[in-house]
Amino acid sequence: MATITLNDGTVVPSIAFGIGTAFFGKEAHNAVELALNTGFTHLDGAQVYANEDSIAKGLAASGKPRSEVFIVTKLFPGSQPDRVRPSLEESLQKIGVDYVDLFLVHAPVAMRPDQPNPNLVDLWKEVEAVHAAGLAKSIGVSNFRVQDLEAFVPTATIKPSVNQLEFHPYVWKAVEPIIKYGRENGNITPASYGGLTPLVRATGGPVDAVVASIADRLKITPGQVLGKWILQKGAILVTTSSKEERLKEYLKTPEVPDLTDEDIKAIEEAGSKQHTRYYMKQVFGDA
Repeated sequence: MATITLNDGTVVPSIAFGIGTAFFGKEAHNAVELALNTGFTHLDGAQVYANEDSIAKGLAASGKPRSEVFIVTKLFPGSQPDRVRPSLEESLQKIGVDYVDLFLVHAPVAMRPDQPNPNLVDLWKEVEAVHAAGLAKSIGVSNFRVQDLEAFVPTATIKPSVNQLEFHPYVWKAVEPIIKYGRENGNITPASYGGLTPLVRATGGPVDAVVASIADRLKITPGQVLGKWILQKGAILVTTSSKEERLKEYLKTPEVPDLTDEDIKAIEEAGSKQHTRYYMKQVFGDA
């Protein structure tokens, strides 16, 4: 399994199996078991997905030892500082582990307009505290814009190790400045969710023909083209499927030929012709 080293020295499998999106609010232990048995060793969960217990059940059914699996969960969006430790302890109980490998603040704002947004400086201090207590080996954020990072990163004792974002060619123009800020202010590793959006949610757009042409030339799948584009950006790729053959395809992505500079430029130029975001629109202000 290909890996990425975070700013705290943690080595992370570069491809993760996500138990959100298609499994949001649903029992997913069979899918987790299948992913582990297929070769995934990185599981990406969250409190808001309401299925953290699926990780426990899937892990137990797979027979994989805890030490061989990298487990992620995320703080419920809008949680106030006093909820950080209690909610993580609840998550650990559901997952059936003593710690998570990576704990992310899921979003910088509350889910609903009538809820108060957390103070990010105070919130991050509590996240640093659960790291110090050994409840989370690495800590980071998700769906954070430049202004959100600017609010607390300069004074943080521990810089976030990861910023997980909706990350595909149709949001690249919006994502690139966030990744640049993170790289320059603590070497924050980007992680991508929704990376296959041009193929599964926004079909018929300008990226289709470019990806198809590259896939045909390299004798790989369109999904591997987009996955390789994400990996070549130095990002973690979070993906999901309930089909074994699809999971195997994703796991082979690091091994396929690298995209050329021309390929990458063509994908990004095509992506710039259309802006399509599917998640966390309340954070980014997309209609």
